[in-house]
Amino acid sequence: MNGHADIGADRDGCFWKKLTAGIVADNYRLGVWLAVISAFGFSFKAILIKIAYALPQQVPVDAVTLLSLRMLIALPLFLLLYRSSGAGAPKLSSRDVAVIIILGAVGYYGASLFDFFGLVYISAGLERVILFTFPLLTLFFDAVFSGRKIRGYEWLAVLICYAGIGLAFVHDMGASSVQKNVWLGGGFIFLSALCYAFYLSGGRHLIAKYGSSRFACLALIVSTLATLVHFLLTHPLSNLIQPWQIYLLALVMAAFSTVMPVLALAAAVRRIGSSPAALISSLGPVLTIFFGWLLLDEAVSLLQMVGTLLVIGGIWLVSEKGRKAAG
Repeated sequence: MNGHADIGADRDGCFWKKLTAGIVADNYRLGVWLAVISAFGFSFKAILIKIAYALPQQVPVDAVTLLSLRMLIALPLFLLLYRSSGAGAPKLSSRDVAVIIILGAVGYYGASLFDFFGLVYISAGLERVILFTFPLLTLFFDAVFSGRKIRGYEWLAVLICYAGIGLAFVHDMGASSVQKNVWLGGGFIFLSALCYAFYLSGGRHLIAKYGSSRFACLALIVSTLATLVHFLLTHPLSNLIQPWQIYLLALVMAAFSTVMPVLALAAAVRRIGSSPAALISSLGPVLTIFFGWLLLDEAVSLLQMVGTLLVIGGIWLVSEKGRKAAG
């Protein structure tokens, strides 16, 4: 009798182990797909911007107007997310409010503005390759702020990444009829990456204190206000009157390429951890190049793909070595 009971217990134990293992595996797979969706959303933003710029109309939409429409549409979503993330969170100190205003205005607003300016001049593929170097730039800001010495493998990663950017740059120079535009657009995108790296590095302790969702929502609200002030100082209100296609693109940009990727990435990190999520995010440049070719008829070359893989490799080197050093 006891033997039968033990066998039944073993079977029950086996069943629950299998069930638990299945749930864990499914949870991990869900995390992987969420990270892929996040990378897709972020990478598709450049495609949407280029489509908006190319829309035939008497006066094409400019960067500041398009950015303002995107942020205006996203603002209610930011406010809702902030309200839901504020339950039980510590109260903001006046010093932290000042830091968030600086990071939101200089960092996130600056990053968005330079990104929209840069895409006037260069391909979506080159934009994503240059922008993807922000983890390295964040690392350098961290080293400057903390006084930490930059390690040898970090310098190697910098060389690999910028060799890759150089190859992607050469590809765009060959594909562009106005080479000066490639330099100008590339410069704007590099400034965008610098601003975003400053935002991430400066906000690290605030993210730990208030949570990533609450901090991101606050910074995005500040960025939206800064964008609207910029628009009101430099443009007539009539510029907000655009064809319905521009409103649709701004809506998709706000929901699918701004709010959704942030939420999907946060959910992915909770399920699979930050390192795998960061590694999956390296799909971004490849996805942008693919959709640039498919939807925008942008040229793709072996040189560009090798450059992209070098940039991804450099970021992977820093991520992997940094993870082992931290462990």
